[in-house]
Order: sequence, then C-alpha cells, then structure tokens
Amino acid sequence: MMEHKMTTIFAKRLFDGENWLTNQEVTFKGQLIESIVSKADPSTDNTDIVDLLAPGFIDVHVNGGGGALFNHTPTLAALERMVAVHAQFGTVAMMPTLISDDYEIMSQAHQTVCQALKQDMPGILGMHYEGPYLNPIRKGVHNESQLRKPTEGKLAALLDVSRSGKLMVTLAPEQVPEGFIEWLVSEGAIVCIGHSAASYDQARQAVMNGARGFTHLFNAMTPLISREPGVVGAALQTDLPTWCGLIADGHHVHPAAMRVAIAAKGCEHMLLVTDAIQSVGSDEKEMPFLGKRVLRSQGKVTTEDGTLAGSDLDMATAVRNTISFIGRTPAEALQMASLRPAEFLGIDHHFGRIKPGYRASLVALTEDFIVKATWIDGQKVWGQGVV
Repeated sequence: MMEHKMTTIFAKRLFDGENWLTNQEVTFKGQLIESIVSKADPSTDNTDIVDLLAPGFIDVHVNGGGGALFNHTPTLAALERMVAVHAQFGTVAMMPTLISDDYEIMSQAHQTVCQALKQDMPGILGMHYEGPYLNPIRKGVHNESQLRKPTEGKLAALLDVSRSGKLMVTLAPEQVPEGFIEWLVSEGAIVCIGHSAASYDQARQAVMNGARGFTHLFNAMTPLISREPGVVGAALQTDLPTWCGLIADGHHVHPAAMRVAIAAKGCEHMLLVTDAIQSVGSDEKEMPFLGKRVLRSQGKVTTEDGTLAGSDLDMATAVRNTISFIGRTPAEALQMASLRPAEFLGIDHHFGRIKPGYRASLVALTEDFIVKATWIDGQKVWGQGVV
C-alpha cells in the first residue's frame, strides 16, 4: 500500500468555496483535507507557498484535450491525456463527453469510463453522452447521420456508469418518447436539454419530468422571443431547480446575453463549462473532427463552413472571462467553476469547498487567476513557480 506523505500549502489568500480568508495553512495526507489553520507564517521549509488557493475546477462538458478527442479514441490513455492537459488549467474533475456517434463507439466509451471508475482514475467523475437523441434542426456540429431515436434495449446497456459514477445525458425532449426522461432519471442519469427545437411548454414539461440541466445555454436551442420563450425561456425560470452550462469564451455567447441570463437565473445555477475539443493543450491549427476538418483561429475552432466545433476554451480562461467580460466577482466566477458544478452533480459534500474531509483537489492561482499548480486527490499533478 502506498504511503502518503503530508502536504502543507500556505495560502496568502484562500477562497474556501464560500468565504475569503488570509494566511491559511492547508494540510492533507492522502485524498482528503485534514486541516485549515490560520498562520502568520509557513510552518516548515517544505511548505508550498501560494498567492491564492481555491477549490479545483469541475468541467461537466469536455470532449478532449492535448490532441485527444474522446470520440476518436475512447480509451483510458485518452482520458489520462485529457485529465493531464486540463489540470494545467485548474480542472481537477471532469465528465468526459461523447458527441453523437454510433453504438459501437458509445459502447467502447462506456466500457472505458466504467473501467476508469473501477480503477479510481483521478479526475474522472463519470460520463456525459451529448446525444445522439438530438434534433437535426439544431444539430450544430453533430453529424446528422448519427442522430436517432432511442432504442431502449441498446441504451440500457450503456447506463451502468451511474452505478459507480455520474452519468449525464443531453437530449432533445421532443425527440424522445413519453416517459423516456423519467426512465433515464430512475436509472440514475442527470438529464440535460440541448440541441433542441422544443417549444417553451415542451422544455418545461421535460423539467417537470426530471430534466435538470441545459447544455451550453443559448447554443443549439430555441431562443427566447416575445410570444414563444423557447428552451432559453424555460432554462431561465427559477421555480424549479435547474442549472445552465455557459461557454464563456466570447464566441459562443455574447457577454451581454450572459449578463442577462445571470440576472434572470442567478450565479448559483450557472456552470462554467469548456466544451473543449482536442485543440486545448495542443499546438495544432487544423485537426480532424468526426469526419470533418476543423480550423483553429483566434480562440475558436470551426469547421470549414464556419460552424463552431466545440471550443478552444479551458476552465481558467473561463473564470477570467467571467470576471472581465461578464463583470461577476472573483468569488462568483470561482463558484461557477467549482461549487456550482459540484452541486449540479450532487458531489458538493466532496468537491467545491476547502474544508476538512473534502477532497484535496485544489488549484493555486496568481492574483490574475493564472494557474500555478493543481492537486487532484492530494497529488500534485501540475505545478510551476510554487515554492
């Protein structure tokens, strides 16, 4: 059995998920935080000294990174690559996302994630199927040939992820039969609405049936207009608990639209997500993507016809953009990257806060929110410039 050494971090400023503190010493041995103590100075010479310590980021929508796209290579090596690359940007836990694909690829991805969960692979929380039960009218970059109606027999075999980890399914409610959302929820899935041409009433009914997320708000869904509030209108309602994913890269959603959405919904039900593809952590300017060619330029990735193909965003940049573009406070931005996703997934008793008994999955940042070091389950997986 591996012996864990005690790690001590002295944070000049610490955001514990809810409050700002100064001159705090955090200790952990193994996966869990043992103590947080106010100290005038670091205790030992072996202490990591950081400007700002915060709960590590949780990305519930990430397709790839470092040259690996989960659809292309649904393997453990691809998951390890994605975790390692996104850790450089403060991500400590993720929901690897599979874009609409054939049953064989879905099955391979499912087996891989189940294996990763069985092995307790650091950083992997479960799986997110983005499709294939989507509306071709709002397909975005998804291949229309892969969009289809659900076949319960085949799908049932792909839901065991929920037995040992978290499972998200993004679907268009108008494309699935009555009772399907309730069945998915009963099987342990977190159902999200996305790539949908649903009316406001259809989207509201889906929420009443158990859906509780909206995938990349504003993108690939019916907009809010005067006489038909659409999926966006349903997403911004607050009478039922739902969460909205926001891609805060300045390309997917105009900052003014994000400001309006947060004013209506509140930060506490907004999640920062990347929707990142394999370009993040890679130098490639052109790359294959589900049978298409994708071009990377000026912070965005598009097909040759200009369709957005996921994003080139990382979580740390999303946090900075939320502060600079949208005008939210650092506390709100950090919560939208960590505590809010943890609450959405139902893991906020483990993640999203720096408290004794919580996972030692942390990010050290500069005062400008540049990542300097990342710890996942008590292990430093990336770090530079930390004493």
